[in-house]
Amino acid sequence: MCGRFTQYRTVDEYAKALQLGLLEGDWSNEPLARYNVAPQSRVLLLHQDDRGTHATRTQWGYAPHWADGKRPPAINARIETAATSRFWGAIWKKGRVIIPADGWYEWKKDPDNPKVKQPYFIRLKGGAPAFFAGIADIPQDGEEGAGGFAIITAASDEGMVDIHDRRPVVLPPDVAREWLEPGLLPERAEDLARHHDTPVEAFEWYPVDRAVGNVKNHGPELIKKIDNPLL
Repeated sequence: MCGRFTQYRTVDEYAKALQLGLLEGDWSNEPLARYNVAPQSRVLLLHQDDRGTHATRTQWGYAPHWADGKRPPAINARIETAATSRFWGAIWKKGRVIIPADGWYEWKKDPDNPKVKQPYFIRLKGGAPAFFAGIADIPQDGEEGAGGFAIITAASDEGMVDIHDRRPVVLPPDVAREWLEPGLLPERAEDLARHHDTPVEAFEWYPVDRAVGNVKNHGPELIKKIDNPLL
C-alpha cells in the first residue's frame, strides 16, 4: 500500500467533512471525479500555515534533493521509520499534509500463484471521506510543489491483512485537524499517526474489476463491487 486511491468528491465536501471552514484560494466546486489516482500524478492535498488552510495539487512521489536521481520517488512512508529516517527528516518536521480520499485499492495475491491478483476497494463503512496522513515538500507562495508528497502507511491487522499487509494511516477528522497544525511538535505527530488513527473495524472492502490496474481507466465503474472475484 498504497498504490491507487480515489478522490471523486468536491474540495468543499472534503473541507466540510474535516470541519476546516473556508479554504484559502479559489477552487471550483466541481467534483474531482478521480477514481484511479496513480503515483506520479498531481493530487489534491490540504496543508496549513500561518495564513490558513490551503488546498494545492502536488506530485505523488517524493525524494530529498540529495537522493534525486539515485532512486525512484517514494510514494509511501512507513510510520515505523518516517519520524527518524534521514530520507524523510526535513518534511516530517514541517511538511505534514492531509490527502482527502474516498477509499483505496489493494491487490490480493494468490499464495500459490503470485501472478494471479484480485483488486479490492477499501473504504470507511458508510462511505464517508477518509483522510490520509501524509508528508510533503510544500509549495511556497503559490508555486507548484517540486518535491512531491508521500502517504504514511502502517501495518494492517485483523481481516484487512488478508488483502494486504500495509494500509494508509487514516486519521479521524479531529486528529487530522491537529495533524495539520503548523506548530505541532514532531513527537506529537508521530504519536497521532501511531496511536490515534482509524481502526481496521471501521472499514469495509469488496472485490472490484481488474480494469483498475490500467491507469487509463478512471470512471466510477471502477469502484463497483463484482460478484465473481478471482480470490
